[in-house]
Amino acid sequence: MSTPKYRRVLLKISGELLAGQQGYGIEPAVLDAIASEIASVVAMDVEVAVVIGGGNIFRGLAASAKGMERASADYMGMLATILNALALQNALEKKSVITRVQSAIEMRQLAEGYIRRRAIRHLEKKRVVIFAGGTGNPYFSTDTAAVLRAMEIGAEVIMKGTKVNGIYEADPVTNPSAKMFSEMPFLSIINQKLKVMDSTAITLCMDNSLPLIVFNLKEGGNFKRLAQGDKIGTLVTAASR
Repeated sequence: MSTPKYRRVLLKISGELLAGQQGYGIEPAVLDAIASEIASVVAMDVEVAVVIGGGNIFRGLAASAKGMERASADYMGMLATILNALALQNALEKKSVITRVQSAIEMRQLAEGYIRRRAIRHLEKKRVVIFAGGTGNPYFSTDTAAVLRAMEIGAEVIMKGTKVNGIYEADPVTNPSAKMFSEMPFLSIINQKLKVMDSTAITLCMDNSLPLIVFNLKEGGNFKRLAQGDKIGTLVTAASR
């Protein structure tokens, strides 16, 4: 077994990934594949925390743009992340991976409340911790929640699993000739207004020197290869090298 490069990582998964080809809800095959990716990294003795979005069920910002009161819309989006977290927990435990869901919104029948020290203890015991409910506050995205939790638990890196191979200068779907960056500074993302994470999340990463890797989670084995230190996707750091 290869020696992992990282001891503790936080994986951010966009909710849209769970929808698969159906475009909405949770596609069981996709959920199972993601659980397998996580299980393979846990087997390497890497401590894994997860933050998952809720865009496959409900997107607060989109609802707000259509007239819904923003705070209410955001709370509904947070509930969607809890649904996804429970689904991922179930998929992981079917693979014998011990998992805990911690929610920023109290929901004692379904998940633990978020307590930083308890989360760290779970990780030390090699349990996967899934952080749900965002930050517990409206006006903050799950990207920001992911960065915040990564810093709180002392993760060495945040890995954002997406449907594309990394960060491009333009949308690779509409512009197939768009160039992909192998490495770049956070400041370039802000200056070029690239849609990687919202500006609050990017600034938090930059100010706290937390590396970010954007990669394709749909391609089997990528998460494990990253944990081993392979160069995949786009590495974003506080300063260009």
